[in-house]
Amino acid sequence: MSSRRDFLRITGVGGISALAAGTSAPLPAFAAGRTGRPASAADGPGPGALHRFPRMVQEYMACRMREAEREADRVRGGLKTRADAEAYVESVRAKINKILGPWPDKTPLNARVTGTVERDGYTIEKVVFESRPGFPVTANLYLPKGQKRPVPGVLGLCGHSANGKAAEPYQSFSQGLARKGYAVLTIDPVGQGERLQYVDGDMEPTVGTGVLEHNLMGNQLLLTGDSLSGWFAWDGIRALDYLLSRPEVDPKHIGVTGISGGGTQTSLLCGVDTRITMAAPGCYTTTWRRNLENEEAADSEQCPPGAIAEGLDHSDFLVAMAPRPVIMLAQERDFFDVRGTIEAFGRVKHVYRLLGAEENVACFVGSGYHGYAQELREAMYGWFNRFTGSATGHLEPPLTLEDDKTLQCTPQGQVNALGTKTVAAFTRDRAASLAGRRTVPSEAELKKRVLGCLKLPAGGGVPDYRILRNMGGRSYPSKHAVHYAVETEAGVFALLYLLRDEVHYSRLPTQQGPAILYVADRSSDSELRAEPLIKELFTRYPGTTFYACDVRGIGESEPNTTSRGFDTPYGSDYFYASYGLMLDYPYAGQRTHDLLQVIRLLGSAGHTGIHLVGKGWGAIPATFAALLSDKITQVTLKNALTAYGDVARRDFYDWPLSAFLPGVLAHFDLPDCYAALERKGLTQIAPCPASYPGGKR
Repeated sequence: MSSRRDFLRITGVGGISALAAGTSAPLPAFAAGRTGRPASAADGPGPGALHRFPRMVQEYMACRMREAEREADRVRGGLKTRADAEAYVESVRAKINKILGPWPDKTPLNARVTGTVERDGYTIEKVVFESRPGFPVTANLYLPKGQKRPVPGVLGLCGHSANGKAAEPYQSFSQGLARKGYAVLTIDPVGQGERLQYVDGDMEPTVGTGVLEHNLMGNQLLLTGDSLSGWFAWDGIRALDYLLSRPEVDPKHIGVTGISGGGTQTSLLCGVDTRITMAAPGCYTTTWRRNLENEEAADSEQCPPGAIAEGLDHSDFLVAMAPRPVIMLAQERDFFDVRGTIEAFGRVKHVYRLLGAEENVACFVGSGYHGYAQELREAMYGWFNRFTGSATGHLEPPLTLEDDKTLQCTPQGQVNALGTKTVAAFTRDRAASLAGRRTVPSEAELKKRVLGCLKLPAGGGVPDYRILRNMGGRSYPSKHAVHYAVETEAGVFALLYLLRDEVHYSRLPTQQGPAILYVADRSSDSELRAEPLIKELFTRYPGTTFYACDVRGIGESEPNTTSRGFDTPYGSDYFYASYGLMLDYPYAGQRTHDLLQVIRLLGSAGHTGIHLVGKGWGAIPATFAALLSDKITQVTLKNALTAYGDVARRDFYDWPLSAFLPGVLAHFDLPDCYAALERKGLTQIAPCPASYPGGKR
């Protein structure tokens, strides 16, 4: 692929949902309410609310990503010899298996063919197999006719199409490869096609498809130490098991290809399954830093927890293939930044060059938009033919697309109608198992477990702060307020409001005696004007110094980034929470760190006892900070989450990814913290289970 002639032009768009494509298609209200809350005028800072740091979290994360990328590039740049490259390939394989695993046991596939479609030149078998006990995968197996057996095999993986394997791009490459003499197994991803997890009695989606289902189940899986990335990869591993079980398939030639979400799955498999001999991921590979800086959100399976902290990037999942052949397919006008694709290609090519296999890696950039258009498919055909010895050429033969029903593997077009197990049911069982194995910790042990899950940064002296311009006329319970921006990390500020009846424009006063610190649910400025609990506290504790706090990403620093709002399933709160997980610094830990720094500042101002009050989302960091800080002597929580286990046990929930900690249920649950806080006079007001009554607070 050395000349521009090899870069075919792309014109089509396909294989991606309106949401994933970044269009303005509205989210179903039900779906929005299941991973954030339905939007309303009361959400966020609200009309007229203070909002002075809207890009703070974005710029902080961009700095973190650049630091991570520089360190990873330093390691890559140190690869000078073949031995260096071999050691690097082994290291990335180990890291990828670490973040995606541990893998479940391989259980019987219980595969069956439910029907066959005869076509000129090939047949389509309708296949159902189980990747886990009671968890079926629906697939179409395209088998060429008139070929000397065995033939090369290809696993086809789908992007975010509502109808999965029946969508035009995936039928097209499956037929095209079959007509060229390949056996192709194309599977429905979970949450798409015949594998919807959330359906009504008529087998119609209740949440949506693709991204909406992925994030709902993926966020929940996190609590048990699992990840949707791992589930997707495991489905692919078991699909390869089935493909290789077929006598028609030559195990010496096994390819994998997919676009968008299918490109993600292709990359995940490249990282973990050495049976693959050639790969063609498309319209996905870039860099995580480019996606972050471009405010390009990705769904749950595209954000494997701990990946960036391990020094991995998109390129490393393909480096794990080395020296086996891989071609990166991209589009010039894709929302996945092609600059990142070219950067990733350079990293992969460097390793292949050191291994003496530079001819086994290529990058193909079309001129079109996101999607597996014909020109990209033809680039894939040519690449696979090169390494299988096929002389069928790269041009795509004539295709005849089937309707969805013709390709259905199940009687009603959904595995759910067969009474099978859902991802949520597996999560529920796993949570129950972890609860049965957990011991009741002492307070000292509980603190260790909480710290282990929060991943707080080292250090933590008294923070510096800015004194912000005085804002009058806010209708707070006091006559005046002083606004401080407390620098909890470089470039990160928690907004601290000091309420006073006398005018004050200067530094934090040296106080004596107790204080109340209110941690906002969504906006201190809005809640100081409207929250009944705050008015009650002023009445009950007259003369006590009162503070309110926005931790990062809340209120004054609620991000105005991404095109999908704040707390929708793909919104900015989810966006930064997903990067926090990949950086191994969960958003709940970041917000707890902010609060602990504010508490240190108040302690330095002479407060001898602090009554910590947290509401809603703010109750999560308030709970952890109250447990960890000796300066907290009293705790009040309103609308606090009853238990992470309650989320894991429900099909639907309203709490956001930013409130969750990876693997928390293996170590503790929130009731452990609440029990420990009883000695600090914990008061709970209207605690909330996984779902708020009516879907709202």
